[in-house]
Amino acid sequence: MKLEVKNLVKKFKSTVAVNNISFEIEKNNTLGLLGPNGCGKTTSIGMMLGLITPTKGEIFVDNIKLNSKNRIKLLSLMNFASPYIELPKKLTVRQNLEVYARLYGVSNKVERIEELVEDLNLSKFLDKNTGELSSGQKNRVSLAKSLINKPKLLFLDEPTASLDPDVGDFVREYLEKYKNKNELTMLLASHNMKEVERLCSKIIMMKQGKIVDEGTCEELINKHGRKNLEDTFLKIARSNNELE
Repeated sequence: MKLEVKNLVKKFKSTVAVNNISFEIEKNNTLGLLGPNGCGKTTSIGMMLGLITPTKGEIFVDNIKLNSKNRIKLLSLMNFASPYIELPKKLTVRQNLEVYARLYGVSNKVERIEELVEDLNLSKFLDKNTGELSSGQKNRVSLAKSLINKPKLLFLDEPTASLDPDVGDFVREYLEKYKNKNELTMLLASHNMKEVERLCSKIIMMKQGKIVDEGTCEELINKHGRKNLEDTFLKIARSNNELE
């Protein structure tokens, strides 16, 4: 599933949170969306998910415009995972997954939940209240929720935050295999540069609501004369100029 963003703008009164950004993600590719806190990443994702109305600009999913007419149909093909958006704490993991399976109209919800529970090793705390889980366990449940409807377009916001290195590596490997098997298109917002290097075919750098650079990991490192993506990110983030 292809995602195309054209001249997207979002203003909150006098504040321009997102300033005329354009990009596209081809089917079965992963785009890394990088930038310091407050650069407009979360607002951009909110608009792409249909949660925030753009001030200007257009969003297309497989050449179909995301608007009030097509919103429900298109959103059924998407999903989102973030450790910063908590699932209902008083529901068990099983109950949470059942609720979201119903919301997305999953026809074989029992089988789908069993599949995700096995894939993401959730069985030991499946009947435990979500509020009692560790942050790492909550992350895996959030990822299971985001895949419940077998989305064709997945938005990930810091999917391995708070995870132990071995569990984080497990999640990244799982996402790689899942993406290739299911021809999934992903947008990844992360501060983990090694994660971005591993998962993303292209990277966009945002600053103060604008796209200030883009390219493959190798292209950006070479362009800015740095040794790795983290040093490149720091150079761009700390620069007084939008473009160098």
